[in-house]
Amino acid sequence: MTYSMTGFARAETREEWGELVWEIRSVNHRYLETAFRMPEEWRILETRCHELATRRISRGKLDCTLRFRHLIGGHRPLKMDTSLATQLISLCSEIDTNLDNPATPSALQIMQWPGVIKETELEMDSVTESVLELFTRTLDKLTDMRSTEGKRLQCLLLRRCNDIEATVQNIRQHRPQAIDNIREKLNQRLRDLTEKPDWDRLEQELVLQAQKLDIDEELDRLESHLAEVRDVLQRDEPVGRRLDFLMQELNREANTLGSKSFHAETTRASIDLKVLIEQMREQIQNIE
Repeated sequence: MTYSMTGFARAETREEWGELVWEIRSVNHRYLETAFRMPEEWRILETRCHELATRRISRGKLDCTLRFRHLIGGHRPLKMDTSLATQLISLCSEIDTNLDNPATPSALQIMQWPGVIKETELEMDSVTESVLELFTRTLDKLTDMRSTEGKRLQCLLLRRCNDIEATVQNIRQHRPQAIDNIREKLNQRLRDLTEKPDWDRLEQELVLQAQKLDIDEELDRLESHLAEVRDVLQRDEPVGRRLDFLMQELNREANTLGSKSFHAETTRASIDLKVLIEQMREQIQNIE
């Protein structure tokens, strides 16, 4: 199956202690690279999240963001820092001894002091399980999206393969006529000669010319590379790098074909091939 390296996924969950939201953005990259943004208290989970990502994704740059929001009116009970409250009351009493008309602080005023009243801490085991489970679900969504985009790219590449194959067949079809035209031109030049030619030298030149004009090998390799591209696109593994290598090979044959061109039709076909191959190469940059 072909996977794209670009995608976006979002998943959220709501618990009695708050809401969690994971977002993952994926873009092209030579290898797998992960970057995490999350609350500091959960930074310890970064390594485990990276391991989860490596089990599903081979290439791409993943930007992963975790957001947490306390729910208003949640079920987390409040607790008092008794030690801090005692210190505050003691300090207030000490200050009162130096005042003419001291005002005794109320319980509400003591409670409003930062840190005196706070929510009970989260049970990190259950929260950790929720964070990792939600991250896994987000990865699954991302994989599904990358798969859908990969299928679209696969169809585009197969269509380009068909176009290249049709161009190769067109070259093969017109090649005999082009060779006949060259043969006729050479015969006409021989008939126009006023002196007897050096037949041995002429034969050597014709052999060299024939070798230069022989493009059967290039056409065969183009078709062989196309067959390999089609085969690679059906594999259930990361194929982007191999496809990129095959594009280099296809482009090399198209360039050689152009350098051997002996007919305007072949020259145009060579240009068409290079355009199609470049279009494929651009799409392959998005494939895992």
